[in-house]
Amino acid sequence: MTIPSKYDASKVEDKWYAYWMKNNYFHSTPDEREPYTIVIPPPNVTGVLHMGHMLNNTIQDVLIRRARLLGKNACWVPGTDHASIATEAKVVAKLKEQGIRKSDLTREEFLQHAFDWKDEYGGKILEQLKKLGASCDWERTAFTMDPEMSESVIKVFVDLYNKGLIYRGFRMVNWDPEAKTTLSDEEVIHEERQGNLYYLEYKIEGSTDTLTIATTRPETIFGDTAICINPTDERFTHLKGKKAIVPLCGRIIPIIEDEYVDVEFGTGCLKVTPAHDENDKNLGDKHQLEVIDIFYDDASLNSFGLHYQGKDRFVVRKEISKELKEKGFLVKTEVHTNKVGTSERTKAVIEPRLSDQWFLKMKDLAKPAIDAVLGEDATINLYPKKFENTYRHWMENVRDWNISRQLWWGQQIPAYFYGDGKEDFVVAENSADALVLAKEKTGNASLSASDLKQDEDALDTWFSSWLWPMSVFDGIRNPENEEIKYYYPTNDLVTGPDILFFWVARMIVAGYEYKGEKPFQNVYLTGLVRDKQRRKMSKSLGNSPDALKLIDDYGADGVRVGLLLSSAAGNDLMFEEDLCQQGKGFANKIWNAFRLIKGWEVDASLSQPKTSKIGLEWYEAKFQKAIAEIEDHFSKYRLSDALMAIYKLINDDFSSWLLEIVKPAYQKPIDKNTFDAIIEVLENNLKVLHPFMPFLTEEIWQYIADRTADEALIIAKYPIIKEYDANIIADFDFTSDVISGIRSIRKDKNIAFKDAIELFVIDSEKNSKEFDDVIQKLTNTATITAVSEKVEGASFRVKSNEYFVPISIENIDVEAEIIKLEGELKRAQGFLFGISKKLSNERFVSNAPEQVLALERKKEADTIAKIETIKSSLVSLK
Repeated sequence: MTIPSKYDASKVEDKWYAYWMKNNYFHSTPDEREPYTIVIPPPNVTGVLHMGHMLNNTIQDVLIRRARLLGKNACWVPGTDHASIATEAKVVAKLKEQGIRKSDLTREEFLQHAFDWKDEYGGKILEQLKKLGASCDWERTAFTMDPEMSESVIKVFVDLYNKGLIYRGFRMVNWDPEAKTTLSDEEVIHEERQGNLYYLEYKIEGSTDTLTIATTRPETIFGDTAICINPTDERFTHLKGKKAIVPLCGRIIPIIEDEYVDVEFGTGCLKVTPAHDENDKNLGDKHQLEVIDIFYDDASLNSFGLHYQGKDRFVVRKEISKELKEKGFLVKTEVHTNKVGTSERTKAVIEPRLSDQWFLKMKDLAKPAIDAVLGEDATINLYPKKFENTYRHWMENVRDWNISRQLWWGQQIPAYFYGDGKEDFVVAENSADALVLAKEKTGNASLSASDLKQDEDALDTWFSSWLWPMSVFDGIRNPENEEIKYYYPTNDLVTGPDILFFWVARMIVAGYEYKGEKPFQNVYLTGLVRDKQRRKMSKSLGNSPDALKLIDDYGADGVRVGLLLSSAAGNDLMFEEDLCQQGKGFANKIWNAFRLIKGWEVDASLSQPKTSKIGLEWYEAKFQKAIAEIEDHFSKYRLSDALMAIYKLINDDFSSWLLEIVKPAYQKPIDKNTFDAIIEVLENNLKVLHPFMPFLTEEIWQYIADRTADEALIIAKYPIIKEYDANIIADFDFTSDVISGIRSIRKDKNIAFKDAIELFVIDSEKNSKEFDDVIQKLTNTATITAVSEKVEGASFRVKSNEYFVPISIENIDVEAEIIKLEGELKRAQGFLFGISKKLSNERFVSNAPEQVLALERKKEADTIAKIETIKSSLVSLK
């Protein structure tokens, strides 16, 4: 086969990916081998490949490919998440373009549109992952709304309800007015924002007295149902038992007393709006206040907002403050900074709202999950460990999980209502079972299926993905099936710390509830991908490169290397395209090294030189040391350190040293023993590099020899760690310093490599002479002679050994040396001029500290001596 002169990733990557797919290397079925299992964090079905996905999936692919080489039954399960809020928003927007409103459709019609959208646009990200080299078991691709997955979700809901852990409650919830659904507390991001504090005056009924309250939300006065004062606050004793009049709407409301009011905060008077603030709701329940909801579901004001009906809350805030001021109710306005809850998905400001929702009790469920990570006999490891504190905080302060969403895209809550009362429902896996239960509960045998109405809400997306490590192996519907028993618990989970609670913690909860054990052993939490200015990459900042374009420009292997070189375990990574260029350059260097080897002529009659034998022995020791270090890095999930160890091994030890040691003389053949050994070394290098750079390594592997499908690199056997000789490594480290010293003299003195030199050494270290032949070959040194006295010529030290190279004019390129020395002379004279000028400045000399003056005078003396030396050298050459 003709080996191309350059490595072209664009011609290689599709070829080998197709080959791997054709030979089904990615597919796994249970067998006698040790399983190694990863489940992909399912990206949103709406998603496209971004830098975070690239990092996360590169790490997973490195782990899975390495496990495959280690002889394990590697199974990486891919899939996508139905992402209820994001996907429904996209479908609604698409329908709107076609002139169709969601409200005009039945649920079934809308879901058909959603599935059509998903089939047309969804899942692109999985195809993009193939470009990266992701070796997922694509036959196992799952979707969180596949029929069997949805069946598992419904089964779990019914089970938890029957255990008394799921309940329906009228609660203050987080309402996203853009998505028109509730959110769990964890889906709300609290941001500091600057707004205003409005001081409003309320009149007292039947009196000329007034009271003043302070609020950040003047539009909510239409929902006020009381004013609250602290009973111990003497300032307002005269208001006890009286009533106030709400500005604009004129509603008469009671003035109540409660120690909840902080006398030090604001004015000491608190407006109570039970429908739109959780603390106000608690006060309202305690004092049996009326609850007035003033908002439609899009956060525009309803009829309670009077002439503001239909207007958005923020528009009303501006307009009502103006009206209140004109009518004398607005006393003053102050700039005020407070925390505002926003939707993680839509970024809309959250509206606290009272609503009937479904909740899951979490406190008891969380206990095994806390022990699994933080207990004395913890079975789950978080990497880095610093995230254990975050996990502890969330799990020890866990609140009941609001699992219902006012959406259609998702699993419909399996609650069936048979009457108008809040408790007139049953929970069942299907309508037939529900009818049986409803007849039993009501005693009404004449009930029919048409009398039942299923809850319109869908379940939170996380309520399906928390089952992911079990449901992908059908472990909920068929808990004793062969696959769940073989693949569960999984080994490693690679994900971002931003979903440590949303997803990771909940999977642990579900794992213990439904399998009685952990869902995975290790959780590797990657950092965020940032630009070199430490900014988070985002579309809005325009600092997020096109992931697929990076692959086109640098090759998938180059991008994988670039990402991992910039990724310290668990810390945010500063991504620079230069690192992808470095990865591409590394690929080219390996390719060129391979071409160099394959270009050598082999002569079976030649015996192996001593230099090659010792060089190969040294590299074997170096390789064993490196793979032991790599193993340690992998055990600690320091993948970037593992890659760097491989990079140095191949780039420095193999390419820059070993190949130079064994390389035959120009146009001379190489002996067969050395050649075969070098091929074996190269193959072992490819095996350890393959998880990081799969395409390049498979391409070279297949060029080395004709291989059958059973001999592909992707399923080769990883090198076994063995004992190694540390002394030979230390000896060569010393030798390489000697070689570097000689090379520096050749460079400094312009001595051409073709001109042999002599080397003399005062050998204080009494080092091994094993590598003397290597020194002579790599430096063209004719002899190495031990001496007891210094020898005239250029010299250098390695530890306590002193080396000397006699310099004769015949060895030197005189013209080049003169040019070099004249340049050095000019620079030294310029430096001396600057120092002399400084020392002749009386102000400097009189004000500078003595140690500064001493240093400057030493610089002057040293430079004068250097100039004299250079001049002498020039005289001797002319």
